[in-house]
Amino acid sequence: MGRIMLFAWICVAVVIVVLGLIRLAPVDPLDWNTQPEFTEDKTFRGGVFRVVRTGPDGLARFDQVASSAPRTNLLAGSVEDGLATYVTRTKFLGFPDYTTARQDGDLLKVYARLRFGRSDLGVNEARIADWLAEMESIPTLEVAPSN
Repeated sequence: MGRIMLFAWICVAVVIVVLGLIRLAPVDPLDWNTQPEFTEDKTFRGGVFRVVRTGPDGLARFDQVASSAPRTNLLAGSVEDGLATYVTRTKFLGFPDYTTARQDGDLLKVYARLRFGRSDLGVNEARIADWLAEMESIPTLEVAPSN
């Protein structure tokens, strides 16, 4: 019985260490605040690319939605920079997913991906679909015409 308890405690300790490494893993914003060039929607095992015609205020509206999402924080960039990256952590284990949004004229390009593992089980795709749908309810911001 003593060996079983020792084994159980070792397993618990290993799980705590692994979860601590995931939660406390160093993050270099320069590594994540980037986006590959893409021109159309794409879904892959670890995330999604989305291209949406939003008008010139798309990133500002996206920022409002992402900033108010649970367990989501701005990692790097800003609306003023035209590129912003957010980190969203899972509720229980704290696994990070990174979402980078870039304003490209009237297009908003969104790149959401996982950090650990091979598959996100569709979590990023669902999150981005929800955020983009929620963006539609935010009134379009007036852009002053240039003279």
